[in-house]
Amino acid sequence: MSRDSNYDHHISIFSPQGRLYQMEYCFKAASSGLTGVAIRGKDSVCVVTQKKVPDRLMEPSSVTHLFKLTQKVGCFSVLARRMADLAQVNTQAAASRPLACIGLFVGVDDEKGPQVFKVDCAGHYLPFFAAASGPKEQEAMNFLEKRVTEMKDFDNDEVIRTAITCLGHVLGSDFRGTEIEVGTIIGKEGKFHVLSEEEIESHLNAIADDADA
Repeated sequence: MSRDSNYDHHISIFSPQGRLYQMEYCFKAASSGLTGVAIRGKDSVCVVTQKKVPDRLMEPSSVTHLFKLTQKVGCFSVLARRMADLAQVNTQAAASRPLACIGLFVGVDDEKGPQVFKVDCAGHYLPFFAAASGPKEQEAMNFLEKRVTEMKDFDNDEVIRTAITCLGHVLGSDFRGTEIEVGTIIGKEGKFHVLSEEEIESHLNAIADDADA
C-alpha cells in the first residue's frame, strides 16, 4: 500500500508532499468528458463543444452541453465568481466532495465587451481571451496561444471558424454538423444563439474551402 494512500480519504487532508488527492481525482474526472473551446473576438464570442448521442434510439436534440442562462447576462463576472464560490465551498469541509465539473461561460458585457470565463472544480474563475476544457484541453490551449494576438480583431465568422478548426485539430478529425454544438453572441444587444446543423455545415464548408485555397 502506498504511503500516501491514507491521505486521499478526505478533501481537506494534505499529503506530506503538499498534494490534495481528492482535488486531483476531481480534476481528472472533470477532464474525462468532452472537449470544449471558447473564443472571444472584436465584438462577439463563441463556444464550441463535441456532441455525442450515447444511443441511436435517443432524440439527438435532447442531448446538449450548451445552456443559455438568460437572454442577456449583465454582470457576467459576478455570475462566474458566484459559480466559483459554490464550487470552492465544497473543498473546505472533510465530509464534502468537490464538484467534478468545469464550466466555460461566454457573454458580451455592456462595458467590457465579449467575455470568456472559465470556472474549475477548485473554485478558480479567470477571464480568458480563449479557453478550453476536457481531455484535449492542453492541446487546444497550445493551438489558441499561437493565435491570441490576431483573435482580438476577429469578426463573428472568424471566431466561430477558429473555434471549430481548433476542436478539429486537437481531435484529429473532420466534423459533420451533427457532431458538434456551436453557441455565439454578437454585440452588446445580441442574444445567445445556438447554431443549427445547416449553419454549422455552412461554416464547415467555408473552412474546407479556405484549406483548399
